[in-house]
Amino acid sequence: MDIPFLSFEKTNSIIKSEILQAFEDFFDKGWYVLGEKVKQFETEYASFNNVSDSVGVSNGLDALHIALRTLNIGPGDEVIVPSNTYIATVLAVSYVGATPVFAEPDIKTYNIDYNSIEKVITSKTKAIIPVHLYGQACEMDRIMAIADRHGLFVVEDNAQSQSASFKGKLTGSWGNINGTSFYPGKNLGALGDAGAITTNDPDLAHKARVLRNYGSEKKYYNDVIGYNMRLDECQAAFLTVKLKHLREWTKQRQQIASWYNLALNGIGDLVLPEVSEGATHVYHLYVIRTKQRDQLQKYLSDNGIGSLIHYPIPPHLQDAYKNLGFKKGSFPIAEEIADTCLSLPIWPGMAQDQVDTISKVIENFKF
Repeated sequence: MDIPFLSFEKTNSIIKSEILQAFEDFFDKGWYVLGEKVKQFETEYASFNNVSDSVGVSNGLDALHIALRTLNIGPGDEVIVPSNTYIATVLAVSYVGATPVFAEPDIKTYNIDYNSIEKVITSKTKAIIPVHLYGQACEMDRIMAIADRHGLFVVEDNAQSQSASFKGKLTGSWGNINGTSFYPGKNLGALGDAGAITTNDPDLAHKARVLRNYGSEKKYYNDVIGYNMRLDECQAAFLTVKLKHLREWTKQRQQIASWYNLALNGIGDLVLPEVSEGATHVYHLYVIRTKQRDQLQKYLSDNGIGSLIHYPIPPHLQDAYKNLGFKKGSFPIAEEIADTCLSLPIWPGMAQDQVDTISKVIENFKF
């Protein structure tokens, strides 16, 4: 059988009638920007995430950008980010004029290593952005303790880990102000671009709402230089429908990961996902590692199985950041992950026989 890397077929079939009804309701009301649909989703997502406020914005990068602006981070400041994150995390720092400072991940969990954070703190450091990578929560108690010791802000990048938790507390509820993405492929995905900010600080939430809407609280009165970074009313309606299913879809992802763990254990030099004590993993991605990654990916493709590499080039080696002066070997752990990681198919509704087929193909590969 052909197995794509990602399929929306099962989830879309479950919610199709609800989505069409949500669109019809949105369409008939004739209010298309910052209306009741956005307010409803913000309320329900804040409740889901156990925070006082959620602010809907245009995408995950804009969520992080606005979050940093609310903290008055700018030129001359440094912000610590993981050396193996998606480029959006780093771009948000650049957008406010600050300097990204890279800290290495834990080779086992792929999340930022709290031991590496303190090594790069300077007098210019203003914030830490922990990224809950691939769906696993970072060790947030230690990160928050470091931030408290040094008087730093924490901005969580929760784009891949909605509903994950560390020691019972949800990702997106630890930091001062946090950003998430609802890109269609995310665990909670819109039908286009969308994002949100979460916080327990009403003042920061208010600043975020002003910034996302041209710097305006009252129409035609602009208090600050803001942006047009609003969550679409239509996408908010779709997200409200999908939010009701997120916990069930998360359970399915975790079940699929457990099938993979059982079937792939002990094969070749495969390194399977490892979950740190106290963390939960919601498996936005199921990532394995092998020194024969490229050959294995081709073998899977030849056998009709899709896979992706998240991410083949770490941020410090991207041309966009060559001005920072890093080279190959500057962050060896991030580079090792980039050279060996491979994401296997995982989506809600995926059947066990599909996992078995993928696992059998991998078993037949000559490591």
